[in-house]
Amino acid sequence: MDLIYNIIPLFIPFRWIDAIDILLVAMLLYEFYNMVKGTGAINIFLGIVAVIVLWKIVNALEMVLLSAILGAFISVGFIALIVVFQPEIRKFLLVVGNPGFIQDKRRRFLFWRLPSANDDKLDIDAIVTACQRMSQSKTGALVVLARTSELEEYIHTGVVLDAKITPQLLETVFFKNSPLHDGAVIIANDRLKAAACILPVSSDTKIPVELGLRHRAGLGISEKTDAIALVVSEESGEISIMKNGVIVQNVKPTQVKNFLEKEFSEKE
Repeated sequence: MDLIYNIIPLFIPFRWIDAIDILLVAMLLYEFYNMVKGTGAINIFLGIVAVIVLWKIVNALEMVLLSAILGAFISVGFIALIVVFQPEIRKFLLVVGNPGFIQDKRRRFLFWRLPSANDDKLDIDAIVTACQRMSQSKTGALVVLARTSELEEYIHTGVVLDAKITPQLLETVFFKNSPLHDGAVIIANDRLKAAACILPVSSDTKIPVELGLRHRAGLGISEKTDAIALVVSEESGEISIMKNGVIVQNVKPTQVKNFLEKEFSEKE
């Protein structure tokens, strides 16, 4: 009975701000869980949650010795957490700090939106036509489409062009004898901002082994920003789409067009 009386005050009184508090914590835990699931870190994450729950229970039961041991463990657990989860915490902060994270969540609330790097209407037809032609000729290509973030830090790693988007220009850039064909093309504000750009490479171990550096770079930029990457395979001619660290392979040109129209048509 004493246990019940110890627990009841935790829930009474219950304010509306407490509901928001619980919701926000649940959202953050869910996002962090999505990042560590499928990796060895998930077991450590669940183990830490289990220790915290056990500590709360032994506290309520007034088991002094076990409570002191678990309390000592948890008191130094924060430092251990940073050491163990360093890669996951870094990835988590990159996602939460990315304006695209808020932009993706805004659709549930519809109160406001962040300005997009592609508020100018994107010439989707030119991009799809270029990808289709390069797919047919098996010309390797990596095209990055900026959204909220304008990718300035990556634009300056390449050759700044700031040119109008045309299929011919994209094909010329990625022609195998072109000095700009290595690296990525970055498009923002309906302009071809730069070519031969250097992108961060994904370290995801679940990437199929047959995919090369071009695909890993496309995945890398989609993991660290809200940009969308289009990759044309030099070996097979297949078109792939990358968004939020997820790759969809062997996409038809009509599917690419439908996808881009859906992603870039929303202006509300």
